[in-house]
Amino acid sequence: MAEQHTGIGISIKNLYKIFGSDPAAYIDDVKAGMTKAELNDKHNHVLGLKDINIDMPGGGIQVVMGLSGSGKSTLIRHINRLIDPTAGEVIVGDEDVVKMNQLELREFRRHRTAMVFQKFALLPHRTVLENSVYGLEIQGVPREEQEKQARRWITRVGLEGFEDNYPNQLSGGMQQRVGLARALTNDAPILLMDEAFSALDPLIRMDMQSVLLDLQREIRKTVVFITHDLDEALRLGDRIAILRDGEVVQQGSKQEIVLRPADEYISSFVREVNRGRVISVEMVMTPLSAEPQGMPVSRETVLEVAAKTMTDGGEPMAHVVDSSGKPIGNLDINQVIAAMVTPVDHADAA
Repeated sequence: MAEQHTGIGISIKNLYKIFGSDPAAYIDDVKAGMTKAELNDKHNHVLGLKDINIDMPGGGIQVVMGLSGSGKSTLIRHINRLIDPTAGEVIVGDEDVVKMNQLELREFRRHRTAMVFQKFALLPHRTVLENSVYGLEIQGVPREEQEKQARRWITRVGLEGFEDNYPNQLSGGMQQRVGLARALTNDAPILLMDEAFSALDPLIRMDMQSVLLDLQREIRKTVVFITHDLDEALRLGDRIAILRDGEVVQQGSKQEIVLRPADEYISSFVREVNRGRVISVEMVMTPLSAEPQGMPVSRETVLEVAAKTMTDGGEPMAHVVDSSGKPIGNLDINQVIAAMVTPVDHADAA
């Protein structure tokens, strides 16, 4: 079995992208405050990204969310430099992708990143197995090892028995599983997923989200996941960055986004969120100042689960424990229920 990599961190610093015939001529104007509308109206150039700064921890799922035209797909294509920035840095590990020469960039794309696309991007004349080995084939890996790795991941994504089928013989969900198997077979530490599940029906989409989360517990890649759907972002993201008109409006954990929306734009996204499935008990507990009360509940437990556990156990009180089992706070069932239906003052909960 090939060595399994742990995901490596990505740091995007002061990233700008201007589309047009002479983008470098206007970068200083944009940095000085020229708006997207002014740049387009006066100079016929389009501001794609403006001063993007995001740290993506290794081994986690970083979601980049935004509506159409927000710049999210432009951003992900800077990570493997399918698009060159007008200014800024894209640090992967300790290397700046922007400074790589063509040979270095080719090797980086082959060995460090794999991409899963919205439209599957499968080769129609190749079977499931042949599509899955494609990345290793390009790398020159011996055929026996190619097939060994591909068959392993085909099985892991639930397609065992379909190795000899062609894409047009598969459903949309199955085709996307092939795309995922191909990316995983490549054994790269970074997975770039651009609206990967957006073309799927809702139930199949949720199934693919579950497949990704299950796999991620095992492989711990650095996943950059692009979506326009808040529910998908909240389900998948360890960290979320929300873009609007090429700028980061807010970034943080899913709980920070829901609890402390940065402005009305974000508030409109999170207003209808089921808070009980997002907010953890740690965010609403009373810090421990006396003896632990009631049954133990893990700090990561979401409110909905905690409420059911406490209610089923007939316990009006519980105490919150950290990963080592140490008590860190007390929890009242009334706190839990209130937090599920009314905004939480994060400052008070901290």
